[in-house]
Amino acid sequence: MEALLRWAAELGVSDSPAPPTPPATTSSSSSCLGCSLVVADFPDAGGRGLAAARDLRRGELVLRAPRAALLTSGRVMADNPSVAARVRAHQPRLSSVQILIVCLLTEVGKGKNSVWYPYLSQLPSYYTLLATFNDFEVEALQVDDAIWVAQKAIRSIRSDWEQATPLMKELEFKPKLVMFKSWLWAFATVSSRTLHIAWDDAGCLCPIGDLFNYAAPDDEASLEGEGAAEVSNCHQKNEISDLSERLTDGGYEDDNAYCLYARKTYKKGEQVLLGYGIYTNLELLEHYGFLLSENPNEKTFIQLDLDIFSVSTWPKDSLYIQPSGQPSFALLCALRLWMTPSNRRKAISFQIYSGSLVSTVNELTVMKWLINKCKGTLQQLPTTVELDESLLIFLRKIQNSTNCKTDVKQSSFEQEFAVFLRFHRVELDCTYHNQLPARLLRSLERWELAVQWRCNYKKTLTKCISYCESVLRDISSQTSQQ
Repeated sequence: MEALLRWAAELGVSDSPAPPTPPATTSSSSSCLGCSLVVADFPDAGGRGLAAARDLRRGELVLRAPRAALLTSGRVMADNPSVAARVRAHQPRLSSVQILIVCLLTEVGKGKNSVWYPYLSQLPSYYTLLATFNDFEVEALQVDDAIWVAQKAIRSIRSDWEQATPLMKELEFKPKLVMFKSWLWAFATVSSRTLHIAWDDAGCLCPIGDLFNYAAPDDEASLEGEGAAEVSNCHQKNEISDLSERLTDGGYEDDNAYCLYARKTYKKGEQVLLGYGIYTNLELLEHYGFLLSENPNEKTFIQLDLDIFSVSTWPKDSLYIQPSGQPSFALLCALRLWMTPSNRRKAISFQIYSGSLVSTVNELTVMKWLINKCKGTLQQLPTTVELDESLLIFLRKIQNSTNCKTDVKQSSFEQEFAVFLRFHRVELDCTYHNQLPARLLRSLERWELAVQWRCNYKKTLTKCISYCESVLRDISSQTSQQ
């Protein structure tokens, strides 16, 4: 890490609020950090990340990376004319992401001869994106929609690899780099670590800038409560719309640098987080390989009759259950309309879309339908929330253990663990007395993510049942009083 920080400083990467000095004069700098940020470990909040080196104000510049420090396909091809020529010959058939992956693997193949070696050597050796899940881990998601998303991601990545393989062979990649395993690693690197740039849809890899861990955007990122005056002191450009966008993450700016800003006020030592955008947990798992225990942007979907979609104009992705268990406004409107006799729907549609109740009977019917739907969905899933929570405790324990012998036969999740062992061709009476092999530890990590996702899914359905039952009680109480 120290070598990476020295190398980044030489390229002009800086966490100083003042513009960095030209790269040629920074060779004596020992680190690109220390003014606003420091590298730190947060075991319970994303692992390695960046902490505030001092108190930071909301909207304050915390990192600047000049264009020369950004790893892009254009930069790699400019440094490698022969690579550029062959890529251009394949360009009409390959996406910008495929080209960036090929360029990334080109630099990996150079080893220490790559100008990017200090950065590449610090990248993770493996990732936990959905596309890296094996068949067992995919099935561990349990919910059909999630399984379909994972399977689609895996098929898409393999298809991309097959399309790009002729180019990689023309570039005379080492056999190991042509393998699907290497492509999957490079794809995961690009998917989870790139930042948006206007001139390349694939984005750019930003050394040091990709050390930020994620924070879900919410109302905290707005300008309310702190005043525009304070924030404007942190920027030369003080347009409100521009600031609102920057407070979320940052962007490539007119001074030919990628600039990242504090999305809120931080005290010294606190982890400085970056908002990548609005994602559900399944989307976070698909694109970044992690999920949040509490995600304000989470959406839980249940199977709905086709008639429900046909009677309303709401888009499908707006018909969901919120993390609190309360149905979304669109879902409630759609169900209220669906429960209304067809000959009356047109007459009362305005009333429904304004958020008003149709009638007590209609609302009772909607709530009872939701309760039955959630209960039916939970009953169809192989495990309960309680079993999932027990399994999560077990998986975390075994990953941190130096002896994988367990009392698994006495556990309530014996069957699923037995399937895991058979999948990896490990005997049930496991005889390892040391830490589990790396391949099993990685699978356990992905399995844990799958269990955590499905557990959260079931908890939301359970909350929805409770919410609907409380509405029924309120309606019953009001009716009795009348």
